[in-house]
Formats: sequence, structure tokens, C-alpha cells
Amino acid sequence: MPDVANTPIKICSRASLLIGGDVIQSFDDGSAEATICDAMYEDMARSALTNSRWRFATDQAVLNRLTDAPTGRWTAAYQLPSESIMLIGVTVNDFPIKYDTYGSKVYSDSADSETLIADYVFRADESDWPPYFVTAVEYLMAGVLAVSAARDSQLATLMEQKAAYQMGQARRLHSQTQTNRK
Repeated sequence: MPDVANTPIKICSRASLLIGGDVIQSFDDGSAEATICDAMYEDMARSALTNSRWRFATDQAVLNRLTDAPTGRWTAAYQLPSESIMLIGVTVNDFPIKYDTYGSKVYSDSADSETLIADYVFRADESDWPPYFVTAVEYLMAGVLAVSAARDSQLATLMEQKAAYQMGQARRLHSQTQTNRK
């Protein structure tokens, strides 16, 4: 029976196999594929997680108001959750409000009495990724490996096309995991 638990190593190893490369045992196993994956994987994973509103990597949190007010334009500053890699929206009583992000802070013109709720993307663990998303990331990494390890531009183009197709399929499948919106 195959081991389906996903880890960065397993995802990168399967990506390497897609381009005809070797299995990766660890990011420091000395192979070209492992070195490239060690350097690029986290950036590619975070990029994939932020290119759509994946529910498995989305959360909500009450924002903590900071005592120091912004220097200009906004009246209040709030701290983003430390695990946030992209802010999706901010609401008060379920209504979207105007805001701006500066570094790890959210600025708004909210009153002291208002509770701000942030919807944000976080770095979900690979074990929580659905199969369709794993496949898309494998093809993304295969494209990186095709350029860097195999040095084959035609193979890289093919892997990039497959990655784009798989990411589109992932978005389509993922859209079916919640109630349809009107």
C-alpha cells in the first residue's frame, strides 16, 4: 500500500520523478534535485497557497488593536496574526471595511468599540493539502527542476503547462467544497 502522507520531501521527490530525475531522500542528500528543492520549495509552496483562496489554508482571527495610532491616513492599527502570509479581507459585524496593510499591520478607520475580523491565508501543512493541490504543486516543482536540474527548456515548458492546467483543475475542484454563491 502506498504511503500517501505528504511532506515537502515526498512532493519534491515526485516532482523530480516527473522530469526523469532521481528520488530525493532529503534536502541535503547531495543531489542537484535536492539542492534545488531545498532552495526553491518553500517559495513555490507559499506562492501556490496565495494564488487562490484555498479553504484548507484560510482562517479567521480577531485583530488586536495596537496602542500606537498610524502616522497618517488611518486612525487605527491592528496586528496581523503571525501565521498570516496574505490578508484576504477585514470585516466588522460581517461587513467588509476599508483597510490597508503595512508590513504585519492592518490600518483602518475603525472605532475603539469595533471588533475587526481578518480572513487570511496561512502556511498550511502538506498533510492538510488535498490531492488536487498536491498534484499542482508537484508540477510547479517539476517545472523548476526541469529548468534548473535537467536544463531542458522544452520539458520546462511542458511542466509549466501541466502545472497551469493542474492548478486550474484544483481551483475548479476546490470551488465545489462550499455552498454555491449567488
